[in-house]
Amino acid sequence: MSKFKLNDMVETVDDVVCGQVTGLDGDLVTIKTPDGFQMHYDADELMKVEVVSEMDNNTAENHYLKEKVLEQKKHRSPQKKKKIKNQPPMEVDLHIEKLISRHGQMSVNELLDYQLETAKRQLEFVIKKRISKVVFIHGVGAGVLRSELHTLFRKYPNLSYRDASFRKYGSGATEVLITYTK
Repeated sequence: MSKFKLNDMVETVDDVVCGQVTGLDGDLVTIKTPDGFQMHYDADELMKVEVVSEMDNNTAENHYLKEKVLEQKKHRSPQKKKKIKNQPPMEVDLHIEKLISRHGQMSVNELLDYQLETAKRQLEFVIKKRISKVVFIHGVGAGVLRSELHTLFRKYPNLSYRDASFRKYGSGATEVLITYTK
């Protein structure tokens, strides 16, 4: 059972879109905006708006509705997105057997290049998604991959790195911290 009825006036919770309910299909609500656009929303994305007078297609009344919605939004306390504290960092395991199933036919240089490309691609993903912490698991070995990773990390501004938790990863991982400007 939907919390809305046909012809109810609604607005979106996180945006400045308002309109009249024209269709209900389970939790999917179709609204018609004052500009005549049909839009579909999940019922949880909408809230009912009380309107003093009945609406028709008169431009002045449509303008009144928009102003009323904006006024109600200003007085409503902002909804804050929940932030997960102590969120575990993203992990990128660069062990070659985790990346390629048939790695026996590749040279050592090809393997290293593949691992570095994977690291670079994952780092770009992390930056695009504005993730602030990522751990690259490179293993201990001779330290060549670790050294190449550190060279790669130095090319990025607002990025710092350090050995990851010894307790969790031993000495075979590097933690990268990214600072974003707002």
